[in-house]
Amino acid sequence: MGDPLPRDPIADARRNWERNGWADVAAPMAAITAIMRTQQILIARIEDVLKPLGLTFARYEMLALLSFARTGSLPMSKASALLQVHPTSVTNAVDRLEGAGYVTRTPHPTDGRTTLIELTDSGRALAEKATVALNAEVFGRSGFTGEDVDALLRILGDFRRQAGDFTE
Repeated sequence: MGDPLPRDPIADARRNWERNGWADVAAPMAAITAIMRTQQILIARIEDVLKPLGLTFARYEMLALLSFARTGSLPMSKASALLQVHPTSVTNAVDRLEGAGYVTRTPHPTDGRTTLIELTDSGRALAEKATVALNAEVFGRSGFTGEDVDALLRILGDFRRQAGDFTE
């Protein structure tokens, strides 16, 4: 990231919306834009930590998901559902991770239509190393107070539930 801007461009955009007769949607526009900018900042921080490890966030998520699975393996379709990404994205991540020796694909023992993704020992070690680094350098230094985190989780959780992302 470069030098900070002298003023908040999202606040400027909000004022522009209001001046142009869109005051009723100016605040939601600014909030949505702020969320998107915040995501960019957080992804950049995460990628700065993961890049030296040869990982993207998508590949890290796959390794972390597999490391939490009881057997260290999951069907590709279940991984896609749990990560909330298209199966093509899972295939791409698995291709890269398999090429690096961090996962293997194996046929499901009882369902010939299903392929399992299995974490290798080196994949488990990398997942742990990446998690320790992310915890120390990003999650442990998020820039949010505990109250902020609780409020964000409530607000964003409510939004996601209402959008049909999950049910209770």
